[in-house]
Amino acid sequence: MLKPQTKIHSGLKPLSWIYGFAVELRNTLFDNGILKQSEYSIPIICVGNLTVGGTGKTPHIEHIIRILTDRYKVAVVSRGYKRKSKRLQVVEVNSDVNRVGDEPLQIKKKFPETTVIVDKDRRNAIAYLLAPENGLHPDVILLDDGYQHRYVKPSMSILLVDSNRPIFEDQLLPAGRLREPFRRKDRASIVVVTKCSDEMRPINFRIFANGLNLFPFQSLFFSKFVYNQLQPVFPDFNPNSYGLDEIRKKQVLLVAGIASTKSLEDKMSKKTYNLHTLFFPDHHFYGKDDIKAIEKEFAELSSDKIIVTTEKDATRLQSLHYLSDELKEKLFFLPIKVSFIENEENESFNKKIINHVRNYQKNSRLPEK
Repeated sequence: MLKPQTKIHSGLKPLSWIYGFAVELRNTLFDNGILKQSEYSIPIICVGNLTVGGTGKTPHIEHIIRILTDRYKVAVVSRGYKRKSKRLQVVEVNSDVNRVGDEPLQIKKKFPETTVIVDKDRRNAIAYLLAPENGLHPDVILLDDGYQHRYVKPSMSILLVDSNRPIFEDQLLPAGRLREPFRRKDRASIVVVTKCSDEMRPINFRIFANGLNLFPFQSLFFSKFVYNQLQPVFPDFNPNSYGLDEIRKKQVLLVAGIASTKSLEDKMSKKTYNLHTLFFPDHHFYGKDDIKAIEKEFAELSSDKIIVTTEKDATRLQSLHYLSDELKEKLFFLPIKVSFIENEENESFNKKIINHVRNYQKNSRLPEK
């Protein structure tokens, strides 16, 4: 595997300098206590990144829920990106995806016992979770995409880095995709290089380890996506599922509205001889014209064909009343889970999370402030 190349828009660097000045001024105000951070008596684990675009936050949040849910009462706080509502929303399994967002609803459907709150103001969401009158009493709160939301001081920060775009070679917005300067990685206790390929070799791991140049107190992990059987988006119309090795001769239309399609497209291209793609912006809410475009593309394929999409796209598509029965019958989503490259890494990561929650609860005497 060759080292991935990071595309930089050199002509936009002057704007990046202005953006960087504003970001560093804000960070300095937090660092010096001029802008106040709220701390809490229960563990707050933040999962975030330094870049715009997808690094796999939701699958990693789900992985942490699986680690903790047998031992602790877990809550998730998310902004609910691109939702069409304001203020705090408590997510239920039958919530309107337009009001709560696709990823929070996906998490709630997969983990019904987990409390999921969406609110742009994370402090307000945490206050709601901890208010005795609401009776929620979580043991641990996972902060989804909260690395830049510094008004909350997490007890642990997990920073995700896309293996396809090394942050140590990136630039600040808009020339690159960094939300903050690279050195701000130092707020993280754990750094995970995500979306790793099975083709990665020891030299690739060393490139990332050297490029990230972490402090001794920071732990470095490498994770990948594990793809499960294709599941029907509408089981009432088609209850069948498919293993990825069963679709080799099928015509496959891959439809997705996600930030980074590379990993998914690479995976699917190895599983079928006949891959066709139709991509939309991240968190895209499908309108009637989009569905017509999908129908048109699908109609042009020969027989024995299916449509494959992602879990969060499936969450959005399930809410549409103008999908034809044919599309409902042919729509499948590809579930993914996070796994670490080495078994030892998997055990080590899980142990760090569990020990952090246990020790924080045991040692915390911190009043809410």
